[in-house]
Amino acid sequence: MRFTYVTIFSNLIEGYFQDSILKRGIESGKFSVGYLNPRDFSTSKHHKVDDTAAGGGAGMVMTPQPLFDTLKTLDDDAHIIFVAPVGKQFTQNDAKRLATKSHVVFVSGRYEGIDERVVERFGDEVFSIGDYVLTGGELPSLVMTDAIVRNIDGVLGNSESLEYESFETPLLEAPSFGKPPAYENMRVPSEYLKGNHSKIRALKSSLSECKTKYFRPEQLQKHKIRTSYEK
Repeated sequence: MRFTYVTIFSNLIEGYFQDSILKRGIESGKFSVGYLNPRDFSTSKHHKVDDTAAGGGAGMVMTPQPLFDTLKTLDDDAHIIFVAPVGKQFTQNDAKRLATKSHVVFVSGRYEGIDERVVERFGDEVFSIGDYVLTGGELPSLVMTDAIVRNIDGVLGNSESLEYESFETPLLEAPSFGKPPAYENMRVPSEYLKGNHSKIRALKSSLSECKTKYFRPEQLQKHKIRTSYEK
């Protein structure tokens, strides 16, 4: 699988692949990354990629020509994603679906955004990672990449890790505990230490419901609806 990042600040992205799971995934050939800078395709004298907004208003907008010429270089298999606060919220299901693509391209906007004609001409999907505004699309692109890569076969050392994570079901993941069993008068739940796996699963399920009720009550409602259909 390939990831391509269309950005004028590739250095903001490159460092994330220098360590840990993503570095090993690249080294083992599970996926690759590449970069395209719209400035390299700009026909203006000073390689500009922005201009004032039509209709007035504060700030600059990324103009069509550099991005059109950049995106026209991509192969037909490229699945092009634009990152914007107005997009559909990215979910775990999107991460799993996109992990089956051969080539995912993230286009990172800057300034006051990207000329809409670029999105209309090239965009396969537009995603947001939350209801807030960032200074550019590089961070959201990395967030989505991390979520996608974890679902590529062989990237995680233990594929079972995916089965028990939050958002694989409507319930959030149960709390995790390590060693030692007691630390500063705080103890690991005793059932976790007794080796009875059926009781451990039951406790984890109960704790998942408690955690979901507290942090994401709307997810608990989805779980109840799903459970009622399965009965």
